Amino acid sequence: MELSQLKIKGKYYLSLTIPYDRELINQAKSLGGHWISDRKKWLFPYSTNLTRKLELAFWLESPAKQNKIRVPAEYLALLERKRYSPNTIQTYCSLFSQFLNYFKEVEPSELTDSHVATFQTHLVKEKRISTSSQNQYINAIKFYFEKVLGRDKRNYHIDRPIKEFKLPTILSEKEVLTILRSVVNLKHKAMLYLVYSSGLRAGEVVNLKISNIDGEKMRVYIRGGKGKKDRVTILSQKALEILRDYFKKYMPESYLFEGQNGGHYTTSSLRKVFQNALRAAGIDKKVTLHSLRHSFATHLLETGVDLRYIQELLGHNSSKTTEIYTHITHKGWAKIKSPLDLLDL
Repeated sequence: MELSQLKIKGKYYLSLTIPYDRELINQAKSLGGHWISDRKKWLFPYSTNLTRKLELAFWLESPAKQNKIRVPAEYLALLERKRYSPNTIQTYCSLFSQFLNYFKEVEPSELTDSHVATFQTHLVKEKRISTSSQNQYINAIKFYFEKVLGRDKRNYHIDRPIKEFKLPTILSEKEVLTILRSVVNLKHKAMLYLVYSSGLRAGEVVNLKISNIDGEKMRVYIRGGKGKKDRVTILSQKALEILRDYFKKYMPESYLFEGQNGGHYTTSSLRKVFQNALRAAGIDKKVTLHSLRHSFATHLLETGVDLRYIQELLGHNSSKTTEIYTHITHKGWAKIKSPLDLLDL
C-alpha cells in the first residue's frame, strides 16, 4: 500500500494504492475516496488531516517507522465501533503506540500497572509533559486494559496526576474588534465572526452545514459537537450579514465553509487564519483561536447574562466548567475598595 500526492489540472490530491480487498475498498470509500480506473488508484481531496486519517486507517508508515510497534488491530476496531471521533482515534492510537514502543520486548496483553507507572515516570521526568497530556496517555492505555482486555476497573490502580488550575487567556472587546477588522478575506472574516459571536469550537465551525444556520430564529444548530452532542447557540445579526455576503460570493454547496478541493474547511487552516489575523492586528498576546470562545463566554458574563445560559450556549456538561469564567472577569472591581483605604491613617 502506498500514499502519495498527485497534481491533476492544477489541483493536488492524495493518491492511494491498495490491494483488491473488499474491507480495504469499503474503508477507502468511507473516507471519501474515488476509484480512478485509468490510474488504478484511489483519489482523495488533499489535506493534512485526511493524510493522517489514511495513514491511520491503512497503517501506512514511512521507512523510518517500520520497525515500530503498531497498536493491536482490536484496539483500533473497538475505537471505531464505539464511534469515537477521528481526532480521538488518532490521538489514542498515537499515544498508546508510544507506550507499546517503550516496552518493545513485552507483549501488549502482558503489560501491567507497573509498566504504566514506569512509563509515567519517563513522561514526567524525561519528556516533561503537561498534566493534561499525561492524562491523555493514561486514558489511551486504560482503554486497552479495560475495554479491549476486559480487565476489572476496580483492580486497575494508577496514580493519576493532579489537574492544574489554569485560567484561560481572553481578549478584550477592543482586541477582538481589532482582530476582526484586520481580516480582509470574506470567508475568513465570516468564520471568525461565528467563532466569537456564537462561542463555537474550531471543529464545530468547519462542520457546519448551510442548513445549520437559521436566520429567522437567529440560531446556530451544532450537530455532533464535542462528545457527539447536539446543541443550539445564538446567531449574531452582524455575523448573519457577513454570512449573507459570503454566501453570495462563494455559493457553497453543502458545508457552509468548503475547502479549495471540496469537502469542509480544515481546522488547521482555520487556526492559521486566526494567527494571521492576530499578526495583522499587531496583538502579541499568547492566545489561540479557542480564546475567542473563552472571550465570548467572559464578555457575556460581564454583560449580566446568567451563568446557566452561558453553560447551555457553550455545551458544557457541568456548571463547574463554565464557572471558570467567573475567575476571569474583573468587571465591578473598580467599586471595590481595599480595607486599607478604609482605615483612618
